[in-house]
Amino acid sequence: MIIGITKEIKANENRVSCTPEGVKEFVKRGHTVFVERGAGDGSGFSDKEYESQGAKILKTPEELYRNSEMVYKVKEIFPEEYKYLREGLIVFTYIHSNAHRNQTDALLEKKVTAIAYEDVTDKNGEFPLLKPMSEIAGKGGFIAALNFSQKIHGGKGILLARVHGIRTPEVTIIGAGNSGIGAAELSSAFGNKVTILDIDINKLERAKEILPPNVELLYSNEQNLIKCLKRTDVLMNCILWPKWRKDHLVSRDMLKLMKRESLIVDVACDEAGAIETCRSTSHDDPVYIEEGIMHYCVDNIPAAFPQTSTYSLCNATLPYALEIANKGVKKALTDNKYLRRGLTSYDGKLTLEETGKKQNRPYTSPEKVLGIE
Repeated sequence: MIIGITKEIKANENRVSCTPEGVKEFVKRGHTVFVERGAGDGSGFSDKEYESQGAKILKTPEELYRNSEMVYKVKEIFPEEYKYLREGLIVFTYIHSNAHRNQTDALLEKKVTAIAYEDVTDKNGEFPLLKPMSEIAGKGGFIAALNFSQKIHGGKGILLARVHGIRTPEVTIIGAGNSGIGAAELSSAFGNKVTILDIDINKLERAKEILPPNVELLYSNEQNLIKCLKRTDVLMNCILWPKWRKDHLVSRDMLKLMKRESLIVDVACDEAGAIETCRSTSHDDPVYIEEGIMHYCVDNIPAAFPQTSTYSLCNATLPYALEIANKGVKKALTDNKYLRRGLTSYDGKLTLEETGKKQNRPYTSPEKVLGIE
């Protein structure tokens, strides 16, 4: 198979889907790898490093898309890239189809086979291709909190760390998943008083085994949440909110319970999701004020740490990309039900139920379009 590795075009997106070592894994199995010129620059990988592992460097995205059978990337397809799509092309990346209706239109119109990292599952029902970025996003979210708690950056002027003789800052984290645990590990290491809220007792038990004693684990209900809102200095949301839900875990009115100049960090970045007042921001313009509370809702936090993120992402996605390349996409999807869960579009048909419901579109099961139902 011919694999194309693109240079990402989103602002401040410095990750790349595959390391030079990953390229070597494709090449030694007989596959051809094209890398767009400068694709790895932001992550510290030169074109020469890719060439040394057997890749060929192509000058333009148009050339790369035209000559590749599978495009292997990080972010969703942007409008500037729609013109490169064609029937039969495989796209393996974070797609986030629920949030990008125009992208879904383009994938269906061009009959692209699109497989979304974020929807691939494993035998435990977890999301192995989200996990590495979730952990980095949680830890990166706390680093952002450290930054925007500083007065020089518009914050309250507190140091999120234990300092002897004064009150210890409080950090409240919603969600004990991968990003929540990542945020708690770092914030507790600074000596903060950390509280994690979750409705999943098993996740709380797991957190108890991992985290230090200065992390309080609470069952998430309205009473406990309100108590935390009243006392916290930083509120971090680390849960994805179902797209079909119209309610919110933290409403606009509930923000009035929080201390003046507190900070919200929304790692999940769901538009009006778990936190009603949250909307996606960028690294160029990361914060805004609502109800007197600063909000940090950057939707690609791991891009601030591109080398770490690229290694971690490639380690997770490469086995699936190799399976697609080795078997061909139809056989790989037929053989691997966990990979099949990530199928978003195939032969002009939408195959992701959640997107169909969210965008009010007809959808067909992956099994039916593959002829294995």
